[in-house]
Amino acid sequence: MALTMSDKEAARQDRSEWPAALQEEFAREARSPNGCVGSELVSETGKVRVWTIRLKPGQRFGFHRHVLNYFWTAITPCRGRQHLMDGTTVEYTYAPGETRHESYGPGEFKVHDLENIGDGDMVFMTVEFLESVNRPLLIPGEVRRAAA
Repeated sequence: MALTMSDKEAARQDRSEWPAALQEEFAREARSPNGCVGSELVSETGKVRVWTIRLKPGQRFGFHRHVLNYFWTAITPCRGRQHLMDGTTVEYTYAPGETRHESYGPGEFKVHDLENIGDGDMVFMTVEFLESVNRPLLIPGEVRRAAA
């Protein structure tokens, strides 16, 4: 059975107001949706996009939007903080190999960020399915890795 984020218990969760800079970044993403769901697009076919996120302790990957069905896998043991589009801030602990699957209906999406609050590197792999109900968001050419 495929697990989703709704199956994962947060280590910490709160609804306190975000700092002004985060609120402004969130508003910018709402005006111009960011389809870069990873820090590097490592592969793309007509069916999938494969992304990585690599964050050193204290680094943060900004707000981005998920519109496609996808799954992610934690590569390293790590701890992360996310600011979710409902205003909630959550913290999770991830184990190597932990995988979660997410899917979206017509017009549905999720916006969030990700910050490494642990002591070691945070590495995730994300695979998006381009043949989902929603159309893929455009991504800038500079995020694509040159084909080997």
